[in-house]
Amino acid sequence: MYQSFQEIIKLEKDTGKSFWEIVRDNDCREMEITEEAAFQRMQEMYEAMRNADASYDPSLSSASGLVGRDGEKVASARKNGAMLCGEFLGLVMEKAIKMGESNACMKRIVAAPTAGSCGVLPAVFLSLEQEKGYSPQMMAKALYVSAGIGGIIAQRASVSGAAGGCQAEIGAASAMAAGGVAFLLGCDAETIAHASALAMKNLLGLACDPVAGLVEVPCVKRNVIGAVNALTSADLACAGIRSKIPPDEVFDAMRSIGRMLPEDLKETGKGGLAATPTGIAFRDGLKTF
Repeated sequence: MYQSFQEIIKLEKDTGKSFWEIVRDNDCREMEITEEAAFQRMQEMYEAMRNADASYDPSLSSASGLVGRDGEKVASARKNGAMLCGEFLGLVMEKAIKMGESNACMKRIVAAPTAGSCGVLPAVFLSLEQEKGYSPQMMAKALYVSAGIGGIIAQRASVSGAAGGCQAEIGAASAMAAGGVAFLLGCDAETIAHASALAMKNLLGLACDPVAGLVEVPCVKRNVIGAVNALTSADLACAGIRSKIPPDEVFDAMRSIGRMLPEDLKETGKGGLAATPTGIAFRDGLKTF
């Protein structure tokens, strides 16, 4: 597993291979499988994301009653032209919420990198595929790029809300998606790294404060922020903007911030939104939503 973006950037320059090929080759070595088998596995992963999106059930609510049916509200607003963000971003928002709700309703999803952040990558990738007409093979390559970024984050920091706060879940997913988008837009490894860094910088320090300890509020709606942030960060990087703090140092800072966050803001359900009067009342069963 690669420890840094700098390693991949150097390999791209030295070998002429693209970011996704470098990650795939590492996957082949670790799994001891052929390039064809590895690529097939990644295509299947992307297809699982597609199936999870298609299987959204607007009639379902989570067992707690905290989330459910909001994805259909966004879909209706988008179809009626009522969204200021427009058709494309409206679609991204819709898919992000639907996937997060499906997770809360115990439907099959792909944790990328976690269940709580499962809506970010599919919302961005599926919407872009629909908008731009990318082939399934191209989307699998982009997913390799995102997987490689996730691996670097896991090595340098964390993808666990309990260890690093929500910056390690929604933040990591957003960084992974931003890099994948930069790849789809034809950018090199350096630009991919900066897209990821810009996305993470926007979400550094994000608390993990789930109401009643459930991966529902505010988790589901944060998938929207992660998805939209990924797109804007990729656009900035592809326009030539660079993070003043080198990408690898950004994720080192993420690790440091995660360690400094108090335990009450790391998935314990004791601080932040979980500690509001309404959050406490829900936890204690004194109020229903």
